[in-house]
Amino acid sequence: MDLIADHISHRFGKLAVLDDVSFTVSAGEVVAIVGPSGCGKSTLLSILGGLLRPDEGAAELRGAPPADSLNPLTFVFQDSALLPWSTVEENVEFPLLHTALTAAERRAVIDDALLRTGLVDFRTTYPKQLSGGMRQRVGIARALAVRPAILLMDEPLSALDSQTRELLMEDFVRLLADGAMGAVYVTHNLEEAVRLADRVVVLSRRPGRIREIVTIPMMRAERGGSGARAQMVSLQGELWSLIRNEAIDAEREVQHA
Repeated sequence: MDLIADHISHRFGKLAVLDDVSFTVSAGEVVAIVGPSGCGKSTLLSILGGLLRPDEGAAELRGAPPADSLNPLTFVFQDSALLPWSTVEENVEFPLLHTALTAAERRAVIDDALLRTGLVDFRTTYPKQLSGGMRQRVGIARALAVRPAILLMDEPLSALDSQTRELLMEDFVRLLADGAMGAVYVTHNLEEAVRLADRVVVLSRRPGRIREIVTIPMMRAERGGSGARAQMVSLQGELWSLIRNEAIDAEREVQHA
């Protein structure tokens, strides 16, 4: 299943946020979206996921979802938004409650999601008993439970410390390795973008327009090794050169608002 951004433009009142944004996320592909603060990254993700209707253009899905998919598009946010009164297992089960799955089928799906995210031993634990990284893992497991064709991720690692962020990046690499699931990954962090994405969409300062789409010419599994460090740093530098001046202007705008 492909996700298509077709000439998307959007305004909030008189403020133009996005202007004529078009790209395609192919089945199994990971596309990162980067750009200066306020360039419309999260707004674009909301439009792609159907939470917001654009003023112009459209977001559409093309092709059939995986046969076992319960929801073709699923969000993972910066805040895992867990139900604090529910256990890990119950949080993962929540999006399945109104599906046609039997209790036994739900159990199998939950067990699979917990196994894939390393949460089997925490199934009866409550969110307040978990670290930030573990809570985010629960949010990821909940998203995986509906077996999406494409994950829509909005700064999922930005609230975490560097060590936890590195571990979760490794988790994402593993979860995306078989190509069965694609993703749109919004981030301010250029290291995350080049580590996880097949292509990086670089947006301009508001209103967000596509400045460039950068292809990452390395297998995802190779990028965490020490031998790839120089090329990874070079790719981050390439992305930074595309947004640096506008990022500085955006920061000044915030400071003088």
